[in-house]
Amino acid sequence: MSAEWPWQYSFPPFFTLQPNVDTRQKQLAAWCSLVLSYCRLSKQCSMTVMEAQDSPLFHNRKLQRKLPMESIQVVLEELRKKGNLEWLDKNKSSFLVMWRRPEEWGKLIYQWVVKNGLTNSVFTLYELVNGDDTENEEFHGLDESILLRALQALQQEHKTEIITLDDGRGVKFF
Repeated sequence: MSAEWPWQYSFPPFFTLQPNVDTRQKQLAAWCSLVLSYCRLSKQCSMTVMEAQDSPLFHNRKLQRKLPMESIQVVLEELRKKGNLEWLDKNKSSFLVMWRRPEEWGKLIYQWVVKNGLTNSVFTLYELVNGDDTENEEFHGLDESILLRALQALQQEHKTEIITLDDGRGVKFF
């Protein structure tokens, strides 16, 4: 993570969910914020619970502390309740983290399209999030499943149409 970790990350009790209700709520809020920041900075949207447990996110090697699996599940479920996480399987072993809602991503993408005079243009999904033109944009490198949700939100607003191209999917902006 290129930014500094919050102070709680260096505080050993942070890695044990606290029994006091008020303290636990503050702790869960801090964990949720940390997960969203970590995923945003690392541009990581999907992972398994096992990957998460072994990542620096939940494992502070310097302190030799790791958030237990049950506690990770509690944090992830809290993120789901807030609308920032979606389970990708019934076993709740892999998940998608959304530090921005799809509608917010759609708005950012559409602002870029309008700002650059690209309405009535067609892009492949790959070109839109990996092309040279979007390199300095926050949505550059965005996970395709989140991109599709963002474009579907724009399609409901009649600002895009998702189309099938010879080499995959594309999008036309209006």
